Amino acid sequence: MPLLSPMRGAALLDTMRGRRVLVLGDVMLDEFIWGRVGRISPEAPVPVVEVTGQSDHLGGAGNVAANVRSLGGEPALAGVIGRDDAGRRIEEALQRAGIASCLESSDSGRPTTVKTRVIAHNQQVVRTDREEKGDIPADAERALVASVRRELPSAEALVISDYEKGAVTASLLRKVLPLARRRRLPVFVDPKQRHFRRYRGVTLVTPNQIEAEQATGLPVRDEDDLVIAGRRILSLLGCRAALVTRGEHGMSLFERRRKPVHVPSATREVFDVTGAGDSVIATMALAVAAGATLPEAAALANCAAGVVVGKVGTAPATPDEVVAALRAGR
Repeated sequence: MPLLSPMRGAALLDTMRGRRVLVLGDVMLDEFIWGRVGRISPEAPVPVVEVTGQSDHLGGAGNVAANVRSLGGEPALAGVIGRDDAGRRIEEALQRAGIASCLESSDSGRPTTVKTRVIAHNQQVVRTDREEKGDIPADAERALVASVRRELPSAEALVISDYEKGAVTASLLRKVLPLARRRRLPVFVDPKQRHFRRYRGVTLVTPNQIEAEQATGLPVRDEDDLVIAGRRILSLLGCRAALVTRGEHGMSLFERRRKPVHVPSATREVFDVTGAGDSVIATMALAVAAGATLPEAAALANCAAGVVVGKVGTAPATPDEVVAALRAGR
């Protein structure tokens, strides 16, 4: 029996419209350079890409907010950008997408994180990263906490998108998590292994299988190993649930005092895995805010991620696409 019927999924997607989600974390600019390859460089054995276009997309926590918006929610985005051209382009992208900006500009000379991908014939040729990974300055952190404090009263869920680029500091979490807890807001975290133990007491973490192995110190060779690792995460963090994403093997949901729920992967061609994790956590937060159980939310998130990996570049799923995937049994 499926975890989520198309009728129930459509009803949840309808209820998700207008739900307010605060997204906090590492904001990036995803820059795509599009082109075609017709020859190999005479200077080195590398392809020569003839550029045909360029596009900007919200990356990192920005892409989580974009997924919330695409699914009908009302996101607000809190993070830190630089006082530079990339920061301006992020603000413009937020305005175009209708996403409320709670971004703070750092006066320290810290640049906006930019990931540039060169795409030719629907294949990524190379990626370059411009970033500073150290913790954000204390004044930027104070401003960010103040923004979160202002936004939390109107939020129905908090998503923390940690890409280990410096915005999600230990000090920030010590201040923000109690604020959410006092308001009884569900908190969803896309974690990084180095910061794992900082997320104690949150509602849900969404590590991929490698991050789960690193966080627990347990190799995952089969389903039995996965169950042990999932239970260890619940014990380590004292969280309500953990959703371990496993690529082509789907995802596995672990809740305290419940049997694990294994959600098989969506059966569709994969063009680009960029942003699949952002889609998962955005869908989980919105669905739970709309009244879904965690297994229902996981099934919906699996469909949304399946839609996203079937696209090239950073592109979120729409409600119609998710419903179509549910009806197709994906």
